[in-house]
Amino acid sequence: MWRRATAAALALGAGAGGAAIAYSEDPSATLKICTHLPPRLLRDSVTAATIAFDYQYSLWGLEPGTPAWVSARHDAHLRSANRLQELCFRNGGIYIKLGQHIAQLEYVVPEEYVQTMRASMLKRCPVSSYEQVCGVFGKDMGESPETVFAEFDHVPLASASLAQVHAARTHDGQKVAVKVQHDHLTDTSVIDIATVDLIVNTLHYVFPTFDYRWLVDEIRESAPKELDFLNEAKNSEKCLLNFRRLSPHIADSIYAPKVYWNLSSSRILTMEFMDAKEITDVNGIKELGIRPVDVSNLVSKAFAEMIFKHGFVHCDPHAANMMIRPLPQERRKTFGWRRPQLILLDHGLYKELDYATRISYASLWKALVFADAKAIKENSVKLGAGEDLHALFAGVLTMRPWKRVIDPSVDHLVLDGNNTDRSEVQMYASLYFSEISELLRRLPRVILLMLKTNDCLRAVNHVLVIETKLLQ
Repeated sequence: MWRRATAAALALGAGAGGAAIAYSEDPSATLKICTHLPPRLLRDSVTAATIAFDYQYSLWGLEPGTPAWVSARHDAHLRSANRLQELCFRNGGIYIKLGQHIAQLEYVVPEEYVQTMRASMLKRCPVSSYEQVCGVFGKDMGESPETVFAEFDHVPLASASLAQVHAARTHDGQKVAVKVQHDHLTDTSVIDIATVDLIVNTLHYVFPTFDYRWLVDEIRESAPKELDFLNEAKNSEKCLLNFRRLSPHIADSIYAPKVYWNLSSSRILTMEFMDAKEITDVNGIKELGIRPVDVSNLVSKAFAEMIFKHGFVHCDPHAANMMIRPLPQERRKTFGWRRPQLILLDHGLYKELDYATRISYASLWKALVFADAKAIKENSVKLGAGEDLHALFAGVLTMRPWKRVIDPSVDHLVLDGNNTDRSEVQMYASLYFSEISELLRRLPRVILLMLKTNDCLRAVNHVLVIETKLLQ
Protein backbone atom coordinates (compact mmCIF):
# COMPACT_ATOMS: atom_id res chain seq x y z
CA MET A 1 0.00 0.00 0.00
CA TRP A 2 2.73 2.47 0.98
CA ARG A 3 4.67 1.64 -2.21
CA ARG A 4 1.64 2.63 -4.25
CA ALA A 5 1.23 5.81 -2.22
CA THR A 6 4.91 6.71 -2.71
CA ALA A 7 4.74 6.05 -6.44
CA ALA A 8 1.60 8.16 -6.70
CA ALA A 9 3.32 10.93 -4.75
CA LEU A 10 6.30 10.99 -7.08
CA ALA A 11 4.12 10.94 -10.19
CA LEU A 12 1.91 13.67 -8.80
CA GLY A 13 4.90 15.77 -7.83
CA ALA A 14 6.52 15.42 -11.23
CA GLY A 15 3.27 16.32 -12.97
CA ALA A 16 2.62 19.32 -10.73
CA GLY A 17 6.17 20.57 -11.14
CA GLY A 18 6.09 20.19 -14.92
CA ALA A 19 2.77 21.99 -15.16
CA ALA A 20 3.98 24.83 -12.98
CA ILE A 21 7.09 25.34 -15.14
CA ALA A 22 5.22 25.08 -18.43
CA TYR A 23 2.52 27.61 -17.56
CA SER A 24 4.50 30.05 -15.43
CA GLU A 25 5.21 33.57 -16.67
CA ASP A 26 8.70 33.21 -15.22
CA PRO A 27 9.88 29.64 -16.02
CA SER A 28 13.37 30.13 -14.57
CA ALA A 29 11.98 31.31 -11.23
CA THR A 30 9.46 28.50 -11.20
CA LEU A 31 12.17 25.97 -11.97
CA LYS A 32 14.02 27.22 -8.92
CA ILE A 33 10.84 26.84 -6.88
CA CYS A 34 10.34 23.30 -8.13
CA THR A 35 13.73 22.30 -6.77
CA HIS A 36 11.99 22.51 -3.40
CA LEU A 37 9.27 20.11 -4.54
CA PRO A 38 11.02 16.79 -3.73
CA PRO A 39 11.70 17.61 -0.06
CA ARG A 40 8.22 19.08 0.36
CA LEU A 41 6.66 16.04 -1.23
CA LEU A 42 8.77 13.77 0.93
CA ARG A 43 7.63 15.62 4.06
CA ASP A 44 4.02 15.29 2.91
CA SER A 45 4.35 11.58 2.24
CA VAL A 46 6.12 10.86 5.52
CA THR A 47 3.55 12.88 7.48
CA ALA A 48 0.60 11.16 5.81
CA ALA A 49 2.14 7.72 6.29
CA THR A 50 3.04 8.41 9.92
CA ILE A 51 -0.46 9.67 10.75
CA ALA A 52 -2.11 6.70 9.06
CA PHE A 53 0.23 4.20 10.78
CA ASP A 54 -0.28 5.91 14.16
CA TYR A 55 -4.07 5.50 13.96
CA GLN A 56 -3.85 1.88 12.82
CA TYR A 57 -1.26 0.92 15.46
CA SER A 58 -2.85 2.88 18.35
CA LEU A 59 -6.36 1.49 17.81
CA TRP A 60 -5.32 -2.05 16.92
CA GLY A 61 -7.31 -4.64 18.87
CA LEU A 62 -9.37 -2.07 20.81
CA GLU A 63 -13.15 -2.27 20.81
CA PRO A 64 -14.66 0.94 19.37
CA GLY A 65 -16.45 3.00 21.99
CA THR A 66 -14.66 1.54 25.00
CA PRO A 67 -12.77 3.88 27.38
CA ALA A 68 -9.44 2.46 26.20
CA TRP A 69 -10.37 3.07 22.54
CA VAL A 70 -11.57 6.63 23.25
CA SER A 71 -8.38 7.44 25.15
CA ALA A 72 -6.14 5.92 22.47
CA ARG A 73 -7.95 7.79 19.71
CA HIS A 74 -7.68 11.08 21.60
CA ASP A 75 -3.92 10.62 21.94
CA ALA A 76 -3.61 9.69 18.25
CA HIS A 77 -5.65 12.76 17.26
CA LEU A 78 -3.38 14.99 19.33
CA ARG A 79 -0.13 13.53 17.98
CA SER A 80 -1.42 13.70 14.42
CA ALA A 81 -2.62 17.28 14.83
CA ASN A 82 0.85 18.30 16.03
CA ARG A 83 2.44 16.54 13.05
CA LEU A 84 0.08 18.30 10.66
CA GLN A 85 0.74 21.64 12.34
CA GLU A 86 4.51 21.17 11.95
CA LEU A 87 4.05 20.27 8.27
CA CYS A 88 1.94 23.40 7.66
CA PHE A 89 4.58 25.66 9.20
CA ARG A 90 7.47 24.04 7.33
CA ASN A 91 5.77 24.24 3.95
CA GLY A 92 3.94 27.55 4.49
CA GLY A 93 1.65 29.23 1.95
CA ILE A 94 -1.42 27.17 1.08
CA TYR A 95 -0.59 24.79 3.93
CA ILE A 96 -1.11 27.61 6.42
CA LYS A 97 -4.46 28.32 4.77
CA LEU A 98 -5.36 24.63 5.18
CA GLY A 99 -4.49 24.81 8.87
CA GLN A 100 -6.63 27.93 9.26
CA HIS A 101 -9.58 26.20 7.60
CA ILE A 102 -9.23 23.31 10.05
CA ALA A 103 -8.99 25.74 13.00
CA GLN A 104 -12.35 27.24 12.05
CA LEU A 105 -14.27 23.99 11.60
CA GLU A 106 -15.13 23.53 15.24
CA TYR A 107 -16.95 20.28 16.01
CA VAL A 108 -16.73 19.31 12.35
CA VAL A 109 -13.21 17.92 12.54
CA PRO A 110 -11.86 16.33 15.74
CA GLU A 111 -11.47 18.83 18.58
CA GLU A 112 -7.77 18.03 18.97
CA TYR A 113 -7.08 19.28 15.44
CA VAL A 114 -9.21 22.41 15.90
CA GLN A 115 -7.54 23.49 19.14
CA THR A 116 -4.02 22.72 17.93
CA MET A 117 -4.47 24.74 14.74
CA ARG A 118 -6.41 27.55 16.42
CA ALA A 119 -3.63 28.09 18.96
CA SER A 120 -1.06 28.77 16.25
CA MET A 121 -2.29 29.30 12.69
CA LEU A 122 -3.76 32.78 13.11
CA LYS A 123 -0.80 34.25 14.98
CA ARG A 124 2.39 32.50 13.83
CA CYS A 125 2.34 32.94 10.07
CA PRO A 126 5.61 33.15 8.11
CA VAL A 127 7.14 36.58 7.39
CA SER A 128 8.71 37.56 4.07
CA SER A 129 12.02 39.43 4.18
CA TYR A 130 12.19 43.03 3.01
CA GLU A 131 14.20 41.85 0.00
CA GLN A 132 11.34 39.56 -0.97
CA VAL A 133 8.87 42.44 -0.55
CA CYS A 134 11.02 44.56 -2.86
CA GLY A 135 11.00 41.70 -5.36
CA VAL A 136 7.17 41.74 -5.48
CA PHE A 137 7.18 45.54 -5.90
CA GLY A 138 9.76 45.30 -8.67
CA LYS A 139 7.66 42.84 -10.66
CA ASP A 140 4.27 44.46 -10.06
CA MET A 141 5.12 48.16 -9.84
CA GLY A 142 8.49 48.36 -11.55
CA GLU A 143 9.82 50.36 -8.59
CA SER A 144 10.92 49.91 -4.98
CA PRO A 145 8.52 50.59 -2.07
CA GLU A 146 10.48 53.73 -1.17
CA THR A 147 9.84 55.13 -4.64
CA VAL A 148 6.16 54.22 -4.74
CA PHE A 149 5.59 55.67 -1.24
CA ALA A 150 7.03 58.62 0.63
CA GLU A 151 7.54 56.34 3.67
CA PHE A 152 7.44 52.56 3.95
CA ASP A 153 8.01 50.63 7.17
CA HIS A 154 10.33 47.67 6.53
CA VAL A 155 8.88 45.75 9.50
CA PRO A 156 5.38 44.36 8.83
CA LEU A 157 2.50 45.18 11.14
CA ALA A 158 1.13 41.66 10.74
CA SER A 159 1.60 38.56 8.62
CA ALA A 160 -0.97 36.06 7.39
CA SER A 161 -0.88 32.88 5.34
CA LEU A 162 -0.85 34.60 1.95
CA ALA A 163 0.49 38.08 2.64
CA GLN A 164 1.78 40.57 5.18
CA VAL A 165 0.84 44.19 5.89
CA HIS A 166 3.18 47.19 6.10
CA ALA A 167 2.46 50.72 7.25
CA ALA A 168 3.30 53.41 4.70
CA ARG A 169 2.60 57.03 3.76
CA THR A 170 1.67 58.23 0.30
CA HIS A 171 3.37 61.19 -1.38
CA ASP A 172 0.36 63.36 -0.54
CA GLY A 173 0.69 62.51 3.17
CA GLN A 174 -1.99 59.82 3.61
CA LYS A 175 -1.19 56.99 6.02
CA VAL A 176 -1.98 53.65 4.40
CA ALA A 177 -1.74 49.90 5.01
CA VAL A 178 0.00 47.99 2.22
CA LYS A 179 -0.79 44.28 1.86
CA VAL A 180 2.03 42.47 0.03
CA GLN A 181 1.70 38.87 -1.12
CA HIS A 182 4.45 36.45 -0.12
CA ASP A 183 6.89 36.11 -3.03
CA HIS A 184 6.30 33.31 -5.60
CA LEU A 185 3.12 32.18 -3.81
CA THR A 186 1.16 32.22 -7.06
CA ASP A 187 3.50 29.60 -8.53
CA THR A 188 4.01 27.45 -5.44
CA SER A 189 0.27 27.29 -4.77
CA VAL A 190 -0.15 25.00 -7.80
CA ILE A 191 2.31 22.53 -6.30
CA ASP A 192 1.01 22.94 -2.76
CA ILE A 193 -2.60 22.22 -3.66
CA ALA A 194 -1.53 19.08 -5.52
CA THR A 195 0.52 17.83 -2.57
CA VAL A 196 -2.21 18.66 -0.03
CA ASP A 197 -4.54 16.67 -2.26
CA LEU A 198 -2.11 13.76 -1.96
CA ILE A 199 -2.21 13.82 1.85
CA VAL A 200 -5.99 13.92 2.06
CA ASN A 201 -6.50 11.23 -0.57
CA THR A 202 -3.91 8.98 1.08
CA LEU A 203 -5.62 9.28 4.46
CA HIS A 204 -8.99 8.64 2.83
CA TYR A 205 -7.55 5.55 1.11
CA VAL A 206 -6.37 4.17 4.46
CA PHE A 207 -9.44 5.35 6.41
CA PRO A 208 -12.52 5.54 4.15
CA THR A 209 -14.48 7.39 6.85
CA PHE A 210 -11.85 10.17 6.82
CA ASP A 211 -13.16 12.00 3.76
CA TYR A 212 -12.08 15.63 3.69
CA ARG A 213 -11.51 15.82 -0.05
CA TRP A 214 -14.13 18.57 -0.11
CA LEU A 215 -11.71 20.75 1.86
CA VAL A 216 -9.05 20.42 -0.84
CA ASP A 217 -11.67 21.12 -3.51
CA GLU A 218 -12.63 24.31 -1.67
CA ILE A 219 -9.02 25.47 -1.34
CA ARG A 220 -8.40 24.68 -5.01
CA GLU A 221 -11.36 26.87 -5.99
CA SER A 222 -10.83 29.70 -3.50
CA ALA A 223 -7.02 30.05 -3.54
CA PRO A 224 -6.74 31.73 -6.99
CA LYS A 225 -9.40 34.27 -5.95
CA GLU A 226 -7.70 34.99 -2.64
CA LEU A 227 -4.35 35.41 -4.41
CA ASP A 228 -5.82 38.11 -6.66
CA PHE A 229 -5.85 41.26 -4.54
CA LEU A 230 -7.73 43.24 -7.18
CA ASN A 231 -10.56 40.73 -6.79
CA GLU A 232 -10.39 41.30 -3.03
CA ALA A 233 -10.64 45.08 -3.56
CA LYS A 234 -13.69 44.65 -5.79
CA ASN A 235 -15.33 42.43 -3.18
CA SER A 236 -14.83 45.06 -0.46
CA GLU A 237 -16.48 47.76 -2.56
CA LYS A 238 -19.35 45.47 -3.55
CA CYS A 239 -19.91 44.57 0.11
CA LEU A 240 -20.31 48.23 1.10
CA LEU A 241 -22.51 48.94 -1.92
CA ASN A 242 -24.82 46.09 -0.90
CA PHE A 243 -25.22 47.57 2.57
CA ARG A 244 -25.98 51.03 1.18
CA ARG A 245 -28.52 49.72 -1.33
CA LEU A 246 -30.11 46.79 0.51
CA SER A 247 -29.49 47.48 4.22
CA PRO A 248 -29.46 51.27 4.65
CA HIS A 249 -30.60 51.00 8.28
CA ILE A 250 -27.15 49.70 9.34
CA ALA A 251 -25.01 50.82 6.40
CA ASP A 252 -23.28 53.56 8.43
CA SER A 253 -22.26 50.94 11.00
CA ILE A 254 -20.37 48.80 8.45
CA TYR A 255 -17.09 49.88 6.89
CA ALA A 256 -14.26 48.56 4.72
CA PRO A 257 -10.96 50.41 4.19
CA LYS A 258 -10.78 52.66 1.12
CA VAL A 259 -8.75 51.10 -1.71
CA TYR A 260 -6.00 53.11 -3.47
CA TRP A 261 -6.40 51.60 -6.92
CA ASN A 262 -3.44 53.46 -8.44
CA LEU A 263 -1.16 51.94 -5.80
CA SER A 264 -2.51 48.39 -6.06
CA SER A 265 -1.97 45.32 -8.24
CA SER A 266 -2.90 41.65 -8.18
CA ARG A 267 -0.25 41.09 -5.46
CA ILE A 268 -0.14 44.50 -3.75
CA LEU A 269 -3.17 46.08 -2.10
CA THR A 270 -2.93 49.62 -0.71
CA MET A 271 -5.72 50.55 1.67
CA GLU A 272 -6.71 53.24 4.10
CA PHE A 273 -4.98 52.72 7.46
CA MET A 274 -7.49 51.83 10.16
CA ASP A 275 -7.02 52.98 13.75
CA ALA A 276 -9.32 50.55 15.52
CA LYS A 277 -9.44 47.67 17.99
CA GLU A 278 -9.45 43.98 17.13
CA ILE A 279 -12.95 42.67 17.64
CA THR A 280 -12.02 40.30 20.48
CA ASP A 281 -10.08 42.97 22.41
CA VAL A 282 -12.79 43.31 25.05
CA ASN A 283 -10.86 45.70 27.29
CA GLY A 284 -9.80 47.87 24.34
CA ILE A 285 -13.40 48.07 23.10
CA LYS A 286 -14.58 49.18 26.55
CA GLU A 287 -11.86 51.85 26.63
CA LEU A 288 -13.43 53.27 23.45
CA GLY A 289 -16.69 53.67 25.35
CA ILE A 290 -18.37 50.78 23.49
CA ARG A 291 -20.23 47.87 25.07
CA PRO A 292 -19.02 44.44 23.86
CA VAL A 293 -22.64 43.22 23.73
CA ASP A 294 -23.43 46.00 21.22
CA VAL A 295 -20.53 44.79 19.08
CA SER A 296 -21.85 41.24 19.24
CA ASN A 297 -25.31 42.39 18.15
CA LEU A 298 -23.85 44.42 15.27
CA VAL A 299 -21.79 41.48 14.01
CA SER A 300 -24.85 39.22 14.09
CA LYS A 301 -26.98 41.80 12.25
CA ALA A 302 -24.31 42.47 9.63
CA PHE A 303 -23.85 38.84 8.70
CA ALA A 304 -27.57 38.12 8.81
CA GLU A 305 -28.00 40.90 6.23
CA MET A 306 -25.23 39.45 4.06
CA ILE A 307 -26.48 35.87 4.25
CA PHE A 308 -30.24 36.32 4.02
CA LYS A 309 -30.64 39.57 2.07
CA HIS A 310 -27.51 40.31 0.02
CA GLY A 311 -26.58 36.75 -0.91
CA PHE A 312 -22.94 37.90 -0.99
CA VAL A 313 -21.16 36.69 2.13
CA HIS A 314 -17.74 37.34 3.68
CA CYS A 315 -16.70 33.75 4.49
CA ASP A 316 -13.61 34.34 6.62
CA PRO A 317 -14.85 36.40 9.59
CA HIS A 318 -12.31 35.29 12.19
CA ALA A 319 -11.13 37.72 14.85
CA ALA A 320 -8.13 39.05 12.89
CA ASN A 321 -10.39 40.11 10.01
CA MET A 322 -12.77 42.33 11.99
CA MET A 323 -12.08 45.56 13.89
CA ILE A 324 -14.17 48.00 15.91
CA ARG A 325 -14.17 51.76 16.35
CA PRO A 326 -16.79 54.28 17.51
CA LEU A 327 -19.25 55.36 14.83
CA PRO A 328 -17.30 58.32 13.34
CA GLN A 329 -20.20 60.69 12.65
CA GLU A 330 -21.71 60.22 16.09
CA ARG A 331 -20.07 62.38 18.77
CA ARG A 332 -22.51 62.08 21.64
CA LYS A 333 -23.00 59.02 23.80
CA THR A 334 -26.25 57.11 24.34
CA PHE A 335 -26.74 56.23 28.02
CA GLY A 336 -23.01 56.67 28.52
CA TRP A 337 -21.97 54.37 25.64
CA ARG A 338 -20.98 55.00 22.03
CA ARG A 339 -22.30 53.02 19.07
CA PRO A 340 -19.78 50.74 17.32
CA GLN A 341 -18.74 50.62 13.68
CA LEU A 342 -17.69 47.22 12.32
CA ILE A 343 -14.66 47.29 10.00
CA LEU A 344 -14.37 44.26 7.74
CA LEU A 345 -10.93 43.25 6.47
CA ASP A 346 -9.59 40.57 4.10
CA HIS A 347 -12.31 40.37 1.47
CA GLY A 348 -10.65 37.65 -0.59
CA LEU A 349 -13.13 34.87 0.22
CA TYR A 350 -16.76 35.58 -0.60
CA LYS A 351 -19.56 33.25 -1.65
CA GLU A 352 -22.81 34.03 -3.45
CA LEU A 353 -26.00 32.40 -2.21
CA ASP A 354 -28.80 32.03 -4.73
CA TYR A 355 -32.34 32.94 -3.72
CA ALA A 356 -33.52 29.36 -3.19
CA THR A 357 -30.57 28.59 -0.90
CA ARG A 358 -31.15 31.75 1.13
CA ILE A 359 -34.83 30.91 1.57
CA SER A 360 -34.08 27.33 2.66
CA TYR A 361 -31.30 28.44 5.01
CA ALA A 362 -33.50 31.13 6.56
CA SER A 363 -36.38 28.66 6.89
CA LEU A 364 -34.07 26.17 8.56
CA TRP A 365 -32.96 28.70 11.17
CA LYS A 366 -36.58 29.71 11.78
CA ALA A 367 -37.42 26.03 12.33
CA LEU A 368 -34.46 25.65 14.70
CA VAL A 369 -35.54 28.65 16.75
CA PHE A 370 -39.11 27.31 17.04
CA ALA A 371 -37.98 23.67 17.52
CA ASP A 372 -40.06 22.57 14.54
CA ALA A 373 -38.74 19.07 13.82
CA LYS A 374 -40.72 18.66 10.60
CA ALA A 375 -39.51 21.95 9.11
CA ILE A 376 -35.93 21.25 10.26
CA LYS A 377 -35.95 17.99 8.32
CA GLU A 378 -37.63 19.51 5.26
CA ASN A 379 -35.15 22.37 4.91
CA SER A 380 -32.11 20.27 5.81
CA VAL A 381 -33.00 17.96 2.93
CA LYS A 382 -33.33 20.96 0.60
CA LEU A 383 -29.83 22.09 1.59
CA GLY A 384 -28.34 18.67 0.83
CA ALA A 385 -28.07 16.94 4.22
CA GLY A 386 -30.40 14.07 3.30
CA GLU A 387 -33.29 12.65 5.29
CA ASP A 388 -31.03 10.40 7.36
CA LEU A 389 -28.58 13.10 8.51
CA HIS A 390 -30.87 16.09 9.07
CA ALA A 391 -30.61 15.75 12.86
CA LEU A 392 -26.84 15.74 12.68
CA PHE A 393 -26.86 18.79 10.40
CA ALA A 394 -29.03 20.64 12.93
CA GLY A 395 -26.60 19.66 15.68
CA VAL A 396 -23.58 20.92 13.74
CA LEU A 397 -25.30 24.26 13.06
CA THR A 398 -26.42 24.83 16.65
CA MET A 399 -23.77 22.90 18.60
CA ARG A 400 -26.60 21.13 20.41
CA PRO A 401 -27.65 17.45 20.45
CA TRP A 402 -30.95 16.67 18.73
CA LYS A 403 -32.93 16.30 21.94
CA ARG A 404 -32.12 19.91 22.81
CA VAL A 405 -32.61 21.19 19.26
CA ILE A 406 -36.26 20.11 19.43
CA ASP A 407 -36.74 21.13 23.07
CA PRO A 408 -39.68 23.61 23.05
CA SER A 409 -38.22 25.78 25.84
CA VAL A 410 -37.40 29.37 24.83
CA ASP A 411 -33.68 29.13 25.62
CA HIS A 412 -33.07 25.70 24.04
CA LEU A 413 -30.41 27.05 21.65
CA VAL A 414 -28.62 29.28 24.16
CA LEU A 415 -24.99 28.32 24.76
CA ASP A 416 -23.57 29.29 28.14
CA GLY A 417 -20.07 28.35 27.09
CA ASN A 418 -19.52 26.26 30.19
CA ASN A 419 -17.45 23.08 30.28
CA THR A 420 -20.56 20.89 30.42
CA ASP A 421 -21.85 22.32 27.13
CA ARG A 422 -18.46 21.94 25.50
CA SER A 423 -17.87 18.39 26.73
CA GLU A 424 -21.30 17.24 25.57
CA VAL A 425 -20.85 18.58 22.06
CA GLN A 426 -17.34 17.14 21.82
CA MET A 427 -18.68 13.74 22.91
CA TYR A 428 -21.31 13.78 20.18
CA ALA A 429 -18.76 14.91 17.60
CA SER A 430 -16.52 12.01 18.61
CA LEU A 431 -19.30 9.41 18.54
CA TYR A 432 -20.59 10.50 15.13
CA PHE A 433 -17.28 11.21 13.43
CA SER A 434 -17.98 8.96 10.43
CA GLU A 435 -21.50 10.37 10.04
CA ILE A 436 -20.12 13.94 10.15
CA SER A 437 -17.64 13.01 7.42
CA GLU A 438 -20.49 11.68 5.29
CA LEU A 439 -22.53 14.83 5.93
CA LEU A 440 -19.64 17.03 4.80
CA ARG A 441 -19.23 14.93 1.68
CA ARG A 442 -22.87 15.47 0.77
CA LEU A 443 -23.30 19.17 1.49
CA PRO A 444 -22.71 21.71 -1.30
CA ARG A 445 -19.47 23.60 -0.76
CA VAL A 446 -21.33 26.89 -0.32
CA ILE A 447 -23.14 25.37 2.68
CA LEU A 448 -19.83 24.08 4.04
CA LEU A 449 -18.53 27.64 3.95
CA MET A 450 -21.67 28.79 5.75
CA LEU A 451 -20.78 26.27 8.48
CA LYS A 452 -17.28 27.73 8.65
CA THR A 453 -18.68 31.27 8.78
CA ASN A 454 -21.11 30.19 11.48
CA ASP A 455 -18.26 28.75 13.57
CA CYS A 456 -16.15 31.90 13.16
CA LEU A 457 -19.01 34.15 14.28
CA ARG A 458 -19.82 31.87 17.21
CA ALA A 459 -16.19 32.05 18.40
CA VAL A 460 -16.17 35.86 18.18
CA ASN A 461 -19.52 36.20 19.97
CA HIS A 462 -18.34 33.80 22.66
CA VAL A 463 -15.52 36.21 23.54
CA LEU A 464 -17.67 39.32 23.32
CA VAL A 465 -20.56 38.05 25.42
CA ILE A 466 -19.66 35.04 27.53
CA GLU A 467 -16.06 35.91 28.42
CA THR A 468 -17.13 39.49 29.13
CA LYS A 469 -19.58 38.16 31.73
CA LEU A 470 -16.85 36.04 33.28
CA LEU A 471 -14.61 39.10 33.62
CA GLN A 472 -17.31 41.09 35.43
